[in-house]
Amino acid sequence: MPYHAWFQCFRGCEGRYALTDVIYVCPTCGGLLEVAHDMDALKTKPPEAWKALFDSRYMHTEWPYGSSVWGKKEMVCPVVDEDNVVSMFEGGSNLFWAERLGSQIGVDDLWVKQCGNSHTGSFKDLGMTVLVSIVNQMVAEGKNIPAVACASTGDTSAALAAYCASAGMQAVVFLPANKISEAQLLQPLANGALVLSLDTDFDGCMKLVQSVCTEENIYLANSMNSLRVEGQKTISVELLQQFDWEIPDWIVIPGGNLGNVSALGKGFLELQQMGIIERLPRIAVAQSANADPLYQSFLKNFDAFEAQEAQPTLASAIQIGDPISFEKAIQILRVFNGVVEHATEQELAEAAALADRTGLFCCPHTGVAFAALLKLLKRGVIQKSDRVIVISTAHGLKFTEFKVHYHQDQLQAFGVHPKHNNRPVSLPPDLDAVKAAIFEAIENKGS
Repeated sequence: MPYHAWFQCFRGCEGRYALTDVIYVCPTCGGLLEVAHDMDALKTKPPEAWKALFDSRYMHTEWPYGSSVWGKKEMVCPVVDEDNVVSMFEGGSNLFWAERLGSQIGVDDLWVKQCGNSHTGSFKDLGMTVLVSIVNQMVAEGKNIPAVACASTGDTSAALAAYCASAGMQAVVFLPANKISEAQLLQPLANGALVLSLDTDFDGCMKLVQSVCTEENIYLANSMNSLRVEGQKTISVELLQQFDWEIPDWIVIPGGNLGNVSALGKGFLELQQMGIIERLPRIAVAQSANADPLYQSFLKNFDAFEAQEAQPTLASAIQIGDPISFEKAIQILRVFNGVVEHATEQELAEAAALADRTGLFCCPHTGVAFAALLKLLKRGVIQKSDRVIVISTAHGLKFTEFKVHYHQDQLQAFGVHPKHNNRPVSLPPDLDAVKAAIFEAIENKGS
């Protein structure tokens, strides 16, 4: 059975465009595009047959289907030839049973989807494999694409640089100067990208990269390019695979540019259309209180949305005041009976530290998600008996400065006064002193 997919306006304007066309917004209304699939063709295969096919490929070695993205190729991007797929066998990240943390905060069935356990350390790999593969397909068909570019708060640039390096393409990344971690800056440098450090914020970088890509035939890799959503939506499928196709009650996810919210929702909706699931989970979006335009819109029942100038936040990857995918996110939240919560710098830092004390190693954005979860539990929006999955978007090792400064009580500029900080104990090389320190720690842990 041949499967087909194309671009179309998510607002409903007429027109279809090939996935190999260089187009990002609807020519009629200027709205974002989405990738639409031939659902009639997808529905010809019974739901149980789809489950069996996806499960048979999951984390196996047949190219390219061992990738948890390309293992769903038919519902992700069927137009790319297998030889043109650019993949690092992304996906398949750990679903961590946070039993101890759940018991501390009052959730019986808490899980953490560790999307940061990936090639470049964030969920952005899932979307970038699709986007760079399409560019590879376009080049193979004779199109001239001199480079691929993105604006980034760190993680997108890392993913783009790595996948372009693997494919032998030139990556160009626009970064806001002094607003990302050293690890995030190092990644695109190491992979040979042209790194432009600009004296502006993410929103300023985004405006510049759109202008450059429009004028110079450079391909745009930001989440306004809906190909990224196709890879990121496979988180929804993978979660169900890891739960033997049982549907959770809640998904909690940090929200910045809001592409991932849109992707998760799209994944679940398409699974429902294919008959693979019968109901939808609820979605909670977590934002930093210093960059919370979606939360402010939620307070007004989404009747209005106003961009804002995002303020500095420890959750730097979601320091976005003018998210490109806000319309898609609002549409998804309405369908999923979703909610939005925000977290202060103190709340996100403490939530990340508390989670770390139970064996995790959270990025600050996952701290935002945990902080939102705590507030939703306190208000009774999320119930103790619910199965809750927190989406951890990046690896904590990308944000060691955040961790070090927290434990050294050096986050006063963000108004953070740590309650769970833990410092090394300096001692002379004396046996009695060492033993005294050990037993004091044991006693304090038990008290």
